[in-house]
Amino acid sequence: MTVPPTQPPSGVPAEPRPGAAVPAQSLPELLGIATEALGIARRIIRSRLPGAIRAKGDRDIVTDIDLAVEEAVREFLSRETPHIGFLGEEHGRIGPDGDAPWWTLDPVDGTSNLSRGIPLCGVSLALVSGGNAVLAAIDLPFLEVGYTAAAGQGAYLDGERIHVAETREPSDAVVSIGDFAVGPGAEHNNRVRLNLLAALGARVHRVRMLGSAAIDLAWVAQGKLDASIILSNLPWDTMAGVLLVREAGGAVLDRDGADHTVDSAVTVAVCPGLREHIMTTLADAYAKAQD
Repeated sequence: MTVPPTQPPSGVPAEPRPGAAVPAQSLPELLGIATEALGIARRIIRSRLPGAIRAKGDRDIVTDIDLAVEEAVREFLSRETPHIGFLGEEHGRIGPDGDAPWWTLDPVDGTSNLSRGIPLCGVSLALVSGGNAVLAAIDLPFLEVGYTAAAGQGAYLDGERIHVAETREPSDAVVSIGDFAVGPGAEHNNRVRLNLLAALGARVHRVRMLGSAAIDLAWVAQGKLDASIILSNLPWDTMAGVLLVREAGGAVLDRDGADHTVDSAVTVAVCPGLREHIMTTLADAYAKAQD
């Protein structure tokens, strides 16, 4: 992964969102650490087979690679940034708690894809402070591309600045939605999702279900997708991608249209020209699910 310039073109330094605690190290320094961590992850993922596949819930799996990546990245970050806490998908939280900044990692976002040899998976790492990500790195190991962002400094693909799409007409839009839900609450969420599929399928150019929130959000930031609707908000899945989309000029919202935070219920990423249409479609899908 290529680390982007440490300052935006204007030369204005990064400004974290209000309420964010300032990490002891600078964002450019931390971004370098994050990209090095994801380089470690890429080497592990590309050097071995998924290994043993174990169930960890209703139709939810974990592989040896998930565990190996999380362990290696956690150990690296604990050594390089001992003052920063860590929350991983597989092993939970370690290190400083409270209001201190913390890393959150999804070691393989798209484990089901990985386990079937489908190359659509990613490693997602964010530094969260004050309820929002202030630094993000997403690596797509089999596509061999890396995305980075720091608060106020823009979003980058392998060092090149990226921007969300300028799409304004729903009939031109390509929209992704998250996987069908499993586990507790799945029935209601899947009714909403079916309503979304019906509404979007009738109006937009194409609907996609890629199986990886990291890819969904990175591709909205890059302009490959015009919107992504994820009916959940697990920090390791979403926080890195949320910052990427914002720094690329897009909006990321909760179900009610408020700005997305780590406490949001859903994650809606959208280019500016489709914001009203996507949010109205989502509200209608929830309303019909109550009927």
